[in-house]
Amino acid sequence: MEIGIDSFAALPVGSDVSAQDRLGNLVEEIETADQAGVHVFGVGEHHRDDFLDSSPAVILAAGAARTKSIRLASAVTVLSAQDPVRVFQEFATLDLLSRGRAEIVVGRGSFSEAYPLFGLRLEDYDSLFAEKLELLLKLREETHVTWSGRHRAALNGQGVFPRPVQNPLPVWVGVGGSPESFIRAGALGLPLMVAIIGGQPARFRPLIDLYRESGRRAGHSDLKVGVHFPGYVAESDEQAAEDFFPGFQRLFSQIGRERGWPPTTRAQFDAGRGPHGALLVGSAETVIAKIRAFDEALGGLSRVTFQMSVAALPHDRMLNGIRLLGERVAAEL
Repeated sequence: MEIGIDSFAALPVGSDVSAQDRLGNLVEEIETADQAGVHVFGVGEHHRDDFLDSSPAVILAAGAARTKSIRLASAVTVLSAQDPVRVFQEFATLDLLSRGRAEIVVGRGSFSEAYPLFGLRLEDYDSLFAEKLELLLKLREETHVTWSGRHRAALNGQGVFPRPVQNPLPVWVGVGGSPESFIRAGALGLPLMVAIIGGQPARFRPLIDLYRESGRRAGHSDLKVGVHFPGYVAESDEQAAEDFFPGFQRLFSQIGRERGWPPTTRAQFDAGRGPHGALLVGSAETVIAKIRAFDEALGGLSRVTFQMSVAALPHDRMLNGIRLLGERVAAEL
């Protein structure tokens, strides 16, 4: 099992950390994760004032220059709002810079800001993704591509360069809770990354089984399942909770106001830290036990990634959490 970290380069409005310092800290986080033995580092894509990750490939390229082994992924690329040609070129370039460590996790995004920003209709949310995923997969298979679709100008044999080190360049599908998304990923034989940010992860087992069955029917046997959780490791369960909760509460309460959810409470947070909840927040021993339980409950996991940046932790605590994650959790699992 691979253990990873996902970052949204969160910078809460009103933070006393500057944008340039936050991005500098993020590159140091990637470097520390590499040194600690974490297997993969992902950077998300958002177009909001409380995140700095609108250009994940640029951030990952900075990380590539300071690392040797860690895989570098998007988390996720909002493919519905992007040009697949540019996405492929950016990550092929990252693959060359990192000597074969780039991955793309594609999804439709959990926020809607990208659609009007790039002149797209939110009503085309799903058809944009399906069409652009088709083109992205064709681009990684063929250098000179002939293709036509509804949402982008046709390609008539043009060459798409550069070509990556890895053949094929890894493409995962990031999903939330839509059965159709699980079925599509399985039918295409693509590895699956499931975002679980609350509730009980075991409830996703029927959807993951649907993915595996869809893949089996399409003739795909080597399917990978990854899961993304909010998480953080400290020396004790109590320390982890005290470090993580304040920032976690602020961000999720803010998002809740936008979406009509009630404020996040400490009782909800503590329930999420319990044996069956989705928060991987605790000591290394507690987190390892929960991951093993989730691995069994979900039928076997290939990758588990920790979303640590949503809590806006002080930089020194973030680095310490990354070291514990790599040296104790990743090493044990």
